[in-house]
Amino acid sequence: MAETKGYVATTKFLIASPTKVRPVANVVKTKACSEALAILEVMPQKGAALIRGTLKSAVANALNLNKNLDEDMLYIKEIRIDEGPRLKRVWFRGRGRADQLLKRMCHITVVVDEKAGK
Repeated sequence: MAETKGYVATTKFLIASPTKVRPVANVVKTKACSEALAILEVMPQKGAALIRGTLKSAVANALNLNKNLDEDMLYIKEIRIDEGPRLKRVWFRGRGRADQLLKRMCHITVVVDEKAGK
């Protein structure tokens, strides 16, 4: 796998459907981290809170690994919502039948980097 430049944070096995989290991720893709955190703060979707936590972790990783980094110069270089395993549950129906209920999980990966121009 090719090495990606930047500071990475990953959150795995979140019980949220990837198809519901991806539109939230598309809103904040390639934005400045401070602006993205402000947007995610006011979004009502569950995925916004999940992405916000991962983004905060990526920013903290960047600031701890590189002491002379400016927080205002960070932007979201890449945000990826991957599908995780599915929890299979029984959903009881009428007349003694049963269906299968799939609880989908996702993995969120956020890569932040510093803007080139200062």
